[in-house]
Amino acid sequence: MLVDVRDKVAIVTGAGKGIGREILKTFAEEGAITVALDVSQSDLDDLAADLKAGGYAGSQYVCDVRDFGRIREIVGEVVDRYGRIDILINNAGVAGDGWVDEISEEAWDFCVDVNLKGTFLMCKAVVPVMKKQRYGRILNAASFAAIIPSIGSSAYAAAKAGVEQFTRVLAGEVGPWNITVNAYAPGMIPTTLNHFDKLPAEKQERLLDSLTLRKWGDRRDVARLLVFLASDYASYITGTMIDVSGGKFATQFPRVAYEKAGML
Repeated sequence: MLVDVRDKVAIVTGAGKGIGREILKTFAEEGAITVALDVSQSDLDDLAADLKAGGYAGSQYVCDVRDFGRIREIVGEVVDRYGRIDILINNAGVAGDGWVDEISEEAWDFCVDVNLKGTFLMCKAVVPVMKKQRYGRILNAASFAAIIPSIGSSAYAAAKAGVEQFTRVLAGEVGPWNITVNAYAPGMIPTTLNHFDKLPAEKQERLLDSLTLRKWGDRRDVARLLVFLASDYASYITGTMIDVSGGKFATQFPRVAYEKAGML
């Protein structure tokens, strides 16, 4: 089966590093024309050099996804340059730790504004373009926190749960224009936000105990899913969220299977 996104114009937010960078590079390797958005010019410069070395087409823009004026400006430039926008991947996100009675209002607002409002603003700017061309694929980063939240992360969990429900509503609104909208929920994938693989051994073991596939995920696991969802092979999938977590809490105590298999 050939999952084909060649020559599709794909915007990826938060593309400077981490999962976002892996997503953008994977789409570039699959032949898409990539448009990278990030708040860090230095990260974008490093990404641009990497793409150039690989001979991949694309462009990069400094953008804070909370700034609708800047978003509209970039969307206009992308349409002028490439003629269309086929894929939007709302990957940009920030952590938001803090117990409810301790987290500041400013920290709450920052977390919700980047994770949820940023997704809304990007979609608001891009949807009219996709409606006009009667085609589009929108992929929004939720989180396993939208399925089972963690204590001390109310802002993050609320924002990511909001992304999931926003995704469902938007999918319903844009279906008549052949636009699909889905969310994806990364789980135990080490990033610069969570540092799972840098934790003390005891804490790592406790986290791994929750996984059906008892290992850390790879950023490519997310990127490959999104290439599929952006392709025509996924044209009948919309309004849902796909969990990329190695089967986290698919059963109550996944560790039991490994103990029975003599692997622990």
